[in-house]
Amino acid sequence: MKVLVVEDEPKISEFLRSGLTGDGFLVTIATTGEEAKRLAKSDSFAAYILDIMLPDFDGIELCRKFRDDGITVPILMLTAKDALHDKVKGLSAGADDYLTKPFEYEELVARLRALIRKTQGYPRSTIQVGDLVIEPNQKTVQRGTTSLELSKKEYQLLEYLARHHNRLVTREMIAKTVWNCDTTTYTNIIDVFINYLRKKIDKENPIKLIHTVRGKGFLLSESPPGSES
Repeated sequence: MKVLVVEDEPKISEFLRSGLTGDGFLVTIATTGEEAKRLAKSDSFAAYILDIMLPDFDGIELCRKFRDDGITVPILMLTAKDALHDKVKGLSAGADDYLTKPFEYEELVARLRALIRKTQGYPRSTIQVGDLVIEPNQKTVQRGTTSLELSKKEYQLLEYLARHHNRLVTREMIAKTVWNCDTTTYTNIIDVFINYLRKKIDKENPIKLIHTVRGKGFLLSESPPGSES
């Protein structure tokens, strides 16, 4: 799920990027209201997290602009302003929830997931590819009748592949989303973790799910691509 975070404080924006990426979100950062408006027009997001204090105009105005433009996905206001009238202004502008700084990350992600579930009709969060079943809320993985124990990074990589199942995922995409870095630094590490997953997911199974597309990337699918290793 894609989330747009509109926050001009680098430490906070990177903190949110790192945390939300680790929890399976695809995070885009905007540091100004104008940049956020441009991104909202060029892409679709499952939710928005808006800081009120922005360098060009405040998040309440941005929230009102989004609603006027027909954007209906959840908007969570994030700000240091905790006075009642500030909260009322934000909610009146169309925000769905309001969280004040400093905040606990666990509370933010719980509220964000709850808002998204409401707009999507409480969909099942289970991801299934063949007999591989992933439960993102519990961070559990099962292949057939066997429960698999994965490290945190192994799980993050697997969930990312699973959310893009049957689609090619490049090393650049993995490096940016799972490691929050560029591929030149993490290419070898990505290959190592792919091998870790293969040993745990595919080694004892005749149907292989993790495929390498030479020179391009990886594919999680019941059907192997034309070129695999």
